[in-house]
Amino acid sequence: MTLHFSVLASGSTGNAFYIGTEKERLLVDAGLSGKQMDRLFQEIDVDPKTLSGILVTHEHSDHIKGLGILARKYNLPIYANEKTWDAMNHSLGKLTTDQKFHFETNTVQTFGDIDVESFGVSHDAAEPMFFTFHHNGQKVALVTDLGYVSERIQKTVMDADAYIFEANHDVEMLRMGRYPWSVKRRILGDSGHVSNEDCGLALSECITDKTKRVYLAHLSQDNNMKDLARMSVNQVLTERGIEMDLLDTDPAKPTPIYHLS
Repeated sequence: MTLHFSVLASGSTGNAFYIGTEKERLLVDAGLSGKQMDRLFQEIDVDPKTLSGILVTHEHSDHIKGLGILARKYNLPIYANEKTWDAMNHSLGKLTTDQKFHFETNTVQTFGDIDVESFGVSHDAAEPMFFTFHHNGQKVALVTDLGYVSERIQKTVMDADAYIFEANHDVEMLRMGRYPWSVKRRILGDSGHVSNEDCGLALSECITDKTKRVYLAHLSQDNNMKDLARMSVNQVLTERGIEMDLLDTDPAKPTPIYHLS
């Protein structure tokens, strides 16, 4: 049995990530409308009714837009840390108490045959956290929505079979773009988002011979392009002697389900 996954959607308009085994199925975030979430699941041929639960990284709307709707429709439990619950509770609508669970930062919870490790990140949310998923020696790391990649995070996500890693913006595109300076400063700051170059630098410290796949995620619609992200990250990796195929993610189209071997 192996881990399999799909980046259902990734970008500033909405984020969702599916991961599972033959026994267990998990969703991370539901940042699109209920209708769009149903369509994405249909495209990867997974029935949302079969999910074991939804893990939440943080309360920004591009991560929780369809969360309440999906949880109610399929009677799914939601897992988030206490500060994230406090920040998002009012925007989810009515949920029963047996749908609300705590998953604190820097802890491990087991869902069937998947161990999920949470780790804190620096981002302008209540208490944002992301995850690594472990099953039979396999490891998948989901790392987006962070201003910088600390040594602690590098150690946590190192030696994964697959990475879904933020390459949010090209610094020059952002600096020259139409955003007000206050927004630019936020994105470039320690609680903002990781640039293409910083993504490459962080990955060069984490990738090992075990790594099979790298997906570039959470690309800005205004300040990045898929080709540019791939080229920029690849350039940094190549300079450090790392050859790796980089895969795109999309804000409206899921990646084909990939089974780790």
